[in-house]
Amino acid sequence: MALIKSISGIRGTIGAQPGENLTPIDIVECTAGFAQWIIKSGAPHKVVVGRDGRISGEMVSQLAVQTLISMGMEVIDLGLSTTPTVEMAVPLEGAGAGIIFTASHNPKQWNALKFLSQTGEFISAAVGQEIIDTIDSGKLHFADVDSLGSYRKMVGYIDKHIDILLDLPYVNIDLVKSKNFHVVVDCINSTGAISIPPLLDKLGVTYTLINEEVNGQFAHNPEPLPAHLIELSKTIQKEKAHLGISVDPDVDRLAFVNEDGSMFGEEYTLVAVADYVLSKRKGNTVSNMSSTRALRDITEKAGGEYFASAVGEVNVVNQMKAKNAVIGGEGNGGVIFPDLHYGRDSLIGIALVLSHMAQTGMSAKTLRNSYPQYHISKNKIELTPEIDVDLILEKMGEKYANENVNTIDGVKIDFAEEWVHLRKSNTEPIIRIYSESANEEKAEQLAKKIISEIKEIIA
Repeated sequence: MALIKSISGIRGTIGAQPGENLTPIDIVECTAGFAQWIIKSGAPHKVVVGRDGRISGEMVSQLAVQTLISMGMEVIDLGLSTTPTVEMAVPLEGAGAGIIFTASHNPKQWNALKFLSQTGEFISAAVGQEIIDTIDSGKLHFADVDSLGSYRKMVGYIDKHIDILLDLPYVNIDLVKSKNFHVVVDCINSTGAISIPPLLDKLGVTYTLINEEVNGQFAHNPEPLPAHLIELSKTIQKEKAHLGISVDPDVDRLAFVNEDGSMFGEEYTLVAVADYVLSKRKGNTVSNMSSTRALRDITEKAGGEYFASAVGEVNVVNQMKAKNAVIGGEGNGGVIFPDLHYGRDSLIGIALVLSHMAQTGMSAKTLRNSYPQYHISKNKIELTPEIDVDLILEKMGEKYANENVNTIDGVKIDFAEEWVHLRKSNTEPIIRIYSESANEEKAEQLAKKIISEIKEIIA
């Protein structure tokens, strides 16, 4: 079905033909290419690995682990884990790199190898391209028998992750405990089931779990979007819970559902976390260009400055460092809190939002309604391969030259009350169109207008 080599790693569907899907041959080649880069970089020959609950997870992990050993690497295996846990473990263990075996929100037939640098952050675009070039060249050099690497299993790292985040002054454990919160958690049959309960236990929050068996047989599409959270919404109302919590299979994306079963909105996860952090500490914020304007609004209200980055976690992180942001992330429910680590982390997001609710005394719905109201529409326009997408984007930028136009990642046009962001896909001949306005109707109208103008250019 698909195999995609990108700057962040390799992802694809399991089985079928090498080079076209994610097969054992592709897993070995890509892992070896990554290990060769570690050796070349001079980083410690130590790699931390972990996986989500996917059906193929153990198979992919074992292939990669043995390949790392064959390249002379010392492997620390966290086993079933979360992406943010592996990210934190890399520097804590003094490792030279990390690999997370997860396809994030993709369906069960997908898996991926996501590569981390020595700092526990996603590798840069330049490093990613270097690794791809090494893989494609076929010039791989394996260790001789006396230089083979080693393997050890390490348990308890999720608990370590939780203990570190609970030590942060922003997490008000005692206040959260005093509120007797009850929440419903959709674990989506993956490692949210082994990471969120121990966090809630230590916060004194009672909970009901759904889809809690870690078997990779996702009960619904694993992306935490409203259409996929129907069961969660119904269970919240049945249990009369204070909050619903949804994560993706590797626990780096977070979405909430209000006490009445209505959607908090994944775009507003970061907004709520930022609102709380900014109430404690004045500073700057960052999100990617396709995220809601509400973050800018609340940042400026708190006396800080908002900055936008190109889409992609590595780009958000780079911008956060450049602007010394106190909080940042992505509108898809990704929260990056640098006091903990530079990576999207649902666990810190949960702890901070519960602290926020406890501090304000607001229900989830009241809190959501306190923020500026925006709606994002997400569309795409399919193109034939021969069409010059870059030229289309250039012409659209020229058409709206009198508006606030940003071209660091496609073309984003900021109007007074709304915006539209046009990005070309890296994997298929389409233009993604994100539009935001005061309500759904206006956002859709803006998208339709832009699509019509693109079609005129093509014609």
